[in-house]
Amino acid sequence: MQEKNSHMNKVTAAGMLITLGIIFGDIGTSPLYVLKAIILEDDQPINKTVILGGLSCIFWTLTLQTTVKYVFLTLKADNKGEGGIFALFTLLKRLNKKWLVYPAIIGGSTLLADGFITPPISVTSAMEGIKVYLHDPKFNVIPYVIGILAVLFTLQQFGTQLIGKYFGWVMLTWFSMLGILGIGLIVYNPEVLLALNPKYAYEMLVLHPGGFWLLGAVFLCTTGAEALYSDLGHCGRENIRISWFFVKATLILNYLGQGAFLLGMEGQMIGDVNPFYSLMPEWFLPFGIVIATAATIVASQALISGSFTLINEAMRLNLWPKVKIKYPTEERGQLYIPSINWILCFGCIGIVLLFKEASAMENAYGLSIIITMIMTTILLANFLVLRRYPDWLIYVILGVFLTIEFSFLIANLVKFMHGGYVTIIMASLLSGVMFIWLISRRIQNRYVEFTTMDKYLPILLQLSNDKTIEKYATHLVYMTGAAKNNEIEDKVIYSILRKHPKRADIYWFVHIDLADEPYCREFKVTQIVPHKIIRVDFRLGFREMPRINTMFRQVVSMLSENKEVDVTSRYESLHKENIAGDFRFIVMKKFLSYENDLPFFEKIIMESYFTLKHLSLSEEKAFGLDTSNVSVEKVPLIIKQVKDCNLKRLD
Repeated sequence: MQEKNSHMNKVTAAGMLITLGIIFGDIGTSPLYVLKAIILEDDQPINKTVILGGLSCIFWTLTLQTTVKYVFLTLKADNKGEGGIFALFTLLKRLNKKWLVYPAIIGGSTLLADGFITPPISVTSAMEGIKVYLHDPKFNVIPYVIGILAVLFTLQQFGTQLIGKYFGWVMLTWFSMLGILGIGLIVYNPEVLLALNPKYAYEMLVLHPGGFWLLGAVFLCTTGAEALYSDLGHCGRENIRISWFFVKATLILNYLGQGAFLLGMEGQMIGDVNPFYSLMPEWFLPFGIVIATAATIVASQALISGSFTLINEAMRLNLWPKVKIKYPTEERGQLYIPSINWILCFGCIGIVLLFKEASAMENAYGLSIIITMIMTTILLANFLVLRRYPDWLIYVILGVFLTIEFSFLIANLVKFMHGGYVTIIMASLLSGVMFIWLISRRIQNRYVEFTTMDKYLPILLQLSNDKTIEKYATHLVYMTGAAKNNEIEDKVIYSILRKHPKRADIYWFVHIDLADEPYCREFKVTQIVPHKIIRVDFRLGFREMPRINTMFRQVVSMLSENKEVDVTSRYESLHKENIAGDFRFIVMKKFLSYENDLPFFEKIIMESYFTLKHLSLSEEKAFGLDTSNVSVEKVPLIIKQVKDCNLKRLD
């Protein structure tokens, strides 16, 4: 992994091309709709104050929020080269501040909710160029948008290795087009360059009636900044930083070009005019529409892949039910989660059918992602504490960005009743699942009982040698949550000794420890009783798939080669032929016992947890165990037992 990081942090032409294709899709397609959203939000004839003020706000938002906060500050918070809000939270676990999990959950949920609206608004905005080309404002683009989204989500199961090779070239073409189109209009109306002066932002926000509320539309220019941080591991910090200067320049040029065009319409209502496509000559429109559509597909693909990564990290952090994961290609970090893919697919199509036009989707867009940014700011401040930055500097950074982001949040709140409620409901459902998973684990942990291995070792050895009991397996393997070598769960001992005594020649106990880094595959072997009772501890990164069956087989093979354990069968006929003995895995599956006397809140949480668990992946599949050699034992979970049943004896 270190080699991967060092390679990705090298600034190369190929690295920057890949960065353009993966990192900047979301933020790079914002010129399709941002400036028009500002004009529509103002709901007045086009005037110079709003045009120059809106452009000034866009420029300084991209400078302060995107460049300073994300490109320079947040990218420093990499966890072994990986970024994203869950990677940042994992990095902060060493601070031992348990409350930090709450902003991580809220931020992760709102970022996932953003995934339901980014593809629809981006693709719809691009496809609406057809209306401009046909001079038909009533042309229905919805079937085409739904078709593109359906194909895009269907292709996820095959991986993106093939089309991914072209992402960089598509986005290079897109950004080059943005800059060239912008320059073409700026030279005819250089007055628009005045917008770089922050006084015009002040005049719009403070002096123009209702100007402050236009921040809700301005914010759309930076919504992709969070995705930029989440995709850090794919490209490396320096490639992102250097590429960003090119991307920002082309974005600003295009925004200024649109502003120059709109200044020529001063005093008119914008109506059906699309300032983005108005920059294009008539002959170039078909090419521009195709390039824009391709760019929005790239942006959507990056967000879909990011959603898969986010859910995978939540699972590893035990904040999400176990779900099926597939690996379409051998490329590291590329995965496919069918359940999330189709939830996103139907959610995106639902958004298209609900709002129908990109201008209507803008009302729902931005409210959830600004909450993510606020949560990231809180976590970032704690990262700066971890890195021992001066207190005064941390407070300044926290104060500046929370002021900016809460201003955006307040301005975006007006969107709630106009469609913003959709993403907030989605974010609430997602965070609800995460909170149920978190709180239920805490409730269970209060009552998980461990016992020391020492007092049971003689009994286990006697059981192993007791020929009066039928042998259960040559090698008996238990998954254990006990972090210490000398401890084991009571339920495991109960399973071996009391619930149909299980005689085996060798007892194995396997424990998985989640590392605070993304990619790590390590193991340690402890011979509790040499050649008889062995413990294997796997240390896996939070982005690693726990393929325990494969990993355990590899460990056993290494131990056998080193003569640390004899894995041949103990049956005489098989032993003399040097045939390996059988392995049997035991997975303990808990269910909520009727004998619990829980408080109302905890009862609701635990019942919700087991309902979700019933819908999620089984324990054995989640561990990557073959179903042919796995036995699942159901264990009643008794958290707080009923003490008095109020029985009355009858004579």
